[in-house]
Amino acid sequence: MTTTQYSRNGFYYDRKKRWSLKALNGPSPFDLAMMILSLFSVIVVLILTFGNVDAETRRLLLFIDLSICMIFMSRFFYGLIKANNKKFYLQHHWIDFVASIPAIEALRIARVFQILRVIRLIRVSRTLIIPLIRQRKQTTLASLLLAMVFILTTASIVILLVEAGTEGANIETAEQAIWWTLVTISTVGYGDYYPVSTVGHVVGALVIMSGVSFFGVISGYMASVFVAPDDHERSENNKKEIKFELEKALLRMEENQQQMEQNQQVMLAEISRLREELNQQNKTRE
Repeated sequence: MTTTQYSRNGFYYDRKKRWSLKALNGPSPFDLAMMILSLFSVIVVLILTFGNVDAETRRLLLFIDLSICMIFMSRFFYGLIKANNKKFYLQHHWIDFVASIPAIEALRIARVFQILRVIRLIRVSRTLIIPLIRQRKQTTLASLLLAMVFILTTASIVILLVEAGTEGANIETAEQAIWWTLVTISTVGYGDYYPVSTVGHVVGALVIMSGVSFFGVISGYMASVFVAPDDHERSENNKKEIKFELEKALLRMEENQQQMEQNQQVMLAEISRLREELNQQNKTRE
């Protein structure tokens, strides 16, 4: 007897609430990435709410929060489109949509529930390494997403705090800080905005090295996507190998069966011969 199965946060269960082995796989790499972004966004919200920051830094933090909200929103609608049971998905993921609404501070606390949900998945799965290894492509993409957000936000905030108020500085607004970070991390170097302080030069050097490493990872990932066989091709190769091994095993079984039949015939012939000899001996004695 079969029962209807549903999906909830990576868990698969039937009407009797019996957890399947899928629950042991734990959260996906993107679930972990969303948890880290949620934690990061909660820190941003706390700074905006309780921190004593200047107007430009506050605007920069609002830009960062808006960008993270766009990532959350994209993740929510992607999951909604991919979900087989959209009503069930909306019933159990509506908090993700609420947490992704920007500019409403009262709703941002909903991101704490995103963190708690992923932590619950981690506690049930008891491991994080196996899901990350099994889903290497997702792990790479999630890592690149986190690295991009971390580098852009950290570099923009630090360069704005360092350069603001410095004599001769030309990075004084949130937009200028974000633009300088994007140009520097891509190693383009337009030169329209640049740091003038010593600490700013150090930050710029770190951003350049991070950008080189970041795009190096992207290049390696793209090369692996086009050069390495995809999942479908590997699956087909595995099926062919399994089929070949099964055919070999069946052939050996047929050969063993034929050999057993031959041995059986020899044994039956030997038994018949012995029976005839016994009959002849009994006749001779009589």
